[in-house]
Amino acid sequence: MRKIGVIGDNESVRGFAALGIDVYPAIREANIRRLINNMAKDGYAIIFITEQAASLVAETIEKYNTQPFPAIIPIPGNRGAMGIGRENVRKNVEKAVGFDIFHE
Repeated sequence: MRKIGVIGDNESVRGFAALGIDVYPAIREANIRRLINNMAKDGYAIIFITEQAASLVAETIEKYNTQPFPAIIPIPGNRGAMGIGRENVRKNVEKAVGFDIFHE
């Protein structure tokens, strides 16, 4: 069975442990990058990452976007949403259907 993990500041991620998700508190760019790469090597299928953490390691996340695993999914952190997750969904839908269905 593939694993699921979450990366971000402690306040934002600690509740995920109650759901059986592996929790990795991290706020520094180097630690976040290392965690993503290690989790990918360790066979994680899904990595949730707070938008604040994701904004620090966009190039690392981008390198995994063309691979089937892990799926790296930005989620709002304790400071609220930054729009990164919505933008990723918009880009993926546009890639799949050929145009932006979210255009306002």
